[in-house]
Amino acid sequence: MFESAAIGHRVDRATYKAQVPALRAALLQAQYDLLQRADRAVCILINGVESAGRSETVNTLNAWMDPRYIRTEAFDPMTEQERRWPEMWRFWQVLPPKGRIAILFGSWYTDPLHCRITGRDDRQRFALRLERIRRFERMLVAEGVVLVKFWFHLSKKAMRARLKTLASDERTAWRVGARERAHLKGYDAFVAAADEALRSTSLGEAPWIVIDGSDDAYRELTAGQHLLAVLQHRANPPVPALPVPPAVLEPPARPATLLQALDYTRRLEPDRYERQLARWQGELNELSRHPALRHRALVVVFEGMDAAGKGSTIRRLTAAWDARFYRVVPVAAPNENERAQPYLWRFWRYIPPPGRAVIFDRSWYGRVLVERVEGLCSEADWMRAYGEINAYEEELTEAGAIIVKFWLAITPEEQLRRFRERETTPYKQHKITPEDWRNREKWPLYERAVEQMVDRTSTQVAPWHIVASDDKRWARVEVLRTLAKRLRRALPQG
Repeated sequence: MFESAAIGHRVDRATYKAQVPALRAALLQAQYDLLQRADRAVCILINGVESAGRSETVNTLNAWMDPRYIRTEAFDPMTEQERRWPEMWRFWQVLPPKGRIAILFGSWYTDPLHCRITGRDDRQRFALRLERIRRFERMLVAEGVVLVKFWFHLSKKAMRARLKTLASDERTAWRVGARERAHLKGYDAFVAAADEALRSTSLGEAPWIVIDGSDDAYRELTAGQHLLAVLQHRANPPVPALPVPPAVLEPPARPATLLQALDYTRRLEPDRYERQLARWQGELNELSRHPALRHRALVVVFEGMDAAGKGSTIRRLTAAWDARFYRVVPVAAPNENERAQPYLWRFWRYIPPPGRAVIFDRSWYGRVLVERVEGLCSEADWMRAYGEINAYEEELTEAGAIIVKFWLAITPEEQLRRFRERETTPYKQHKITPEDWRNREKWPLYERAVEQMVDRTSTQVAPWHIVASDDKRWARVEVLRTLAKRLRRALPQG
């Protein structure tokens, strides 16, 4: 991938000075147009070999455009502290909203390359991380993020000559230290790993732009002109041409759905309920203080039909824990800021560090449930969401998170009874809205969406636990018992 970038491109100073004013004006105008339209975000990745002008290019882009609307972040290989979080977590924190630009000096490619050339990752692990990057970038592009991936290159000879020139001048000698010499020594291994990475991740929707960094004027003009072409392209970013399977995969005639097949007759009498509740709350309290949980995060997801008892079940769960251990995140319709970001962005913000728990009262599954049924997103959006959600949960579990997902199910008859009770009970009237009644009219559509959601996202690392909750007492105890059982399996006993 680097042959054409190693031949020594040059631009004379007169040409550079003649072209820069018009380029700067066009970039600034294109940036303001992007800000006004707010139809997409632009994320610029700055990668390449040492001393190829990456830092200088970042400074130039910030000087040529309005830095108030640019977020610039630098990323080195991950520290041991950062490895406690999922790999992509730190990048989700800095993604730009629609209308804005982010410049990432170093990116999600930095640590995989570092680990590959230092021997921390073998070839198989390197390939797996590159596959995760491909999925991540496809998802970003489909969500309206334009990726501009710059690789600034120098041949080994040019790199050696540049370091010698810098070291010989007392004004720039400080720029040549042990790190730069180590990069020169490891040049061949680095470029071999980079070649593999770029070839396997130069996607049609997010290609790599390799730029010869041996001449400052050529490097800056080329990067600026390419970025201008991206900003001036008014069409929406191309959506990956991935095959979309049919929405309905089940046979046309089925005796019962997954939810209809549940046993809704199970009951717990009040006395037994109180004993069982105290037992499992006590066990969950003990498990929350397990020494091994200091190195694991816990993510508990609650979904279910309206009035299925999610809130009351969560209250019984949190009653078992120290308030410093957990956080409850109620998920509603996305606000304006959240709509300006890729769909999963708002959930990444709440992933807890090791030793802590988060409880989602509704979650990222809204895309394949309410957004699907209510037509709030396209079929292509909710169909690709299954794979994106599975990849998201796999990344969390790989980083040590324990994910426990509950679907609380009730019958239409029990839901109707609870709706009417809410309407006639003053302190419950805030729980019932016209939207609840409208959702009830679409029960068969939600039922089918739930069944497909479970079929496609109940994985070994994050299985669904479906709890019949016509009897709230039985459902609460079953949830606490199931969560305790999952934690016992995940944490070492002894």
